[in-house]
Amino acid sequence: MADKRITPARADLAAAHLKGAVDAPRYAEGSPRSVWVGRTSLRTRPSDEAPQDSELLYGESFTVYDFAKGWAWGQAANDSYVGYVDEKALTVPFKTEGRIAAQVAPTFLGPDLKRAVQDLLPLNSAVRVLGRDGDYVEIESGLYVHHRHLEPATENDFVAVAQRFVGVPYVWGGKTYAGLDCSGLIQTALAATGMQAPRDTDMMAKALGQPIATADRRGDLVFWKGHMGVMVDGEMLLHANAFHMATVIEPLAQAVARIAGVAGPVTGVRRL
Repeated sequence: MADKRITPARADLAAAHLKGAVDAPRYAEGSPRSVWVGRTSLRTRPSDEAPQDSELLYGESFTVYDFAKGWAWGQAANDSYVGYVDEKALTVPFKTEGRIAAQVAPTFLGPDLKRAVQDLLPLNSAVRVLGRDGDYVEIESGLYVHHRHLEPATENDFVAVAQRFVGVPYVWGGKTYAGLDCSGLIQTALAATGMQAPRDTDMMAKALGQPIATADRRGDLVFWKGHMGVMVDGEMLLHANAFHMATVIEPLAQAVARIAGVAGPVTGVRRL
């Protein structure tokens, strides 16, 4: 059975490239789009009240297979997740050549910190630089970002990136400064080092690194059923969790004891 989370098929429609593999009343060629806002929800249904499965960031590519009533149904290029996006958050595709390296970067109407802020671009947002004016660069939207918020070099320690989010609230499906979930934290941190990862915990438990017996080194990933975290050192675990409703660092032994009553024992440990 195909994984519905990453297969662009629903009861009435499927992507054209799935013809012959998936039965559907009709098939559609994809229409490429780029995200035009700092962040937007990828939802389970075409409604603002629908649960958020994930988020898309400025500059991300999204292939649309259906537009209806202000919503676009399609698939994200970065991790293949399928869902509904507010059509207003999308625009014609544009190429990107830079990345936001700051936790969050404000965009200004002009090359001046006193100009009105128009949006906030999260870490890993992808931008196209059109030019530079003093300390500011103009991006595809015609807005300006301070050059210090752009990528100076690729990060090499994804745990250090993840540690920046300590104290950020837990938000289901989130992956930004405004809130994130356990897998969103790890996916975002890895992306800052140039490594793509699947969106959900169970996917990461199969795709990332190699299985090991014990989590005792910085960067080791610890998995439970429906949850995950990363070791900061041989004893402390960093994870976004619903118990604290935040991203925290706590002793692994403490987390294991508490989570056992909710999600059971640790199901695996993997080392990148």
